[in-house]
Amino acid sequence: MRQHVNPLSKVFNVIDPIPPLKDVFNDISKPIHFDIGCGSGEFLFNLAKHNKNWNYVGLEIREKLVNKSKTKLKDESIDNLFFAFGNAEYLIEDCIGKFPSDIISSFSFNFPDPWFKKKHHKRRIIQPQFIHKISQLMANGGYISIKSDVEELFEYMDMTIINSKYFINHTNKDREISNSYNPTNLKTNRENYVIENKLKVFEKLYKKIEY
Repeated sequence: MRQHVNPLSKVFNVIDPIPPLKDVFNDISKPIHFDIGCGSGEFLFNLAKHNKNWNYVGLEIREKLVNKSKTKLKDESIDNLFFAFGNAEYLIEDCIGKFPSDIISSFSFNFPDPWFKKKHHKRRIIQPQFIHKISQLMANGGYISIKSDVEELFEYMDMTIINSKYFINHTNKDREISNSYNPTNLKTNRENYVIENKLKVFEKLYKKIEY
């Protein structure tokens, strides 16, 4: 069951910025992966535990979930994971120019809210201006990964990313997966649910164009 939160609400106009990386991670030389709409953070906890060569940042607009994740993070003493609450677009915009782009290596969007009604499509997380901001923050050759069990939403996300002209389809992901943010191909709870119910997972990988 998806819990709808309107990201365009004025409540989210003000953010609590992500702190300087030296205050967040033990080793700031590692590549960074952002998971947008990370929910309860279980996927990121698994990634951080299994892949110590990366740092992970989870962005989530539901404050209760972020607070729960932060409490768990303190209990487990994981030093390569951070959670931030707020509108993801504003949080990423604040990072531009503040974080070194050469270590911001990838972003993932896993089964985001589809906002089915056409009048609500503007609430979908992937929007042209957001993809532009991600391209400004990300290293050349960085990646965006998208997954959904809603074909119409998947097609919308795909079109938005390709039309941005900042990213191209990337088909050789097997060759580079061993060096990615998810080298053992861990799955979110939602993806496991979709697979168990014999439904289709629509997914694609995009690579930032090097100018």
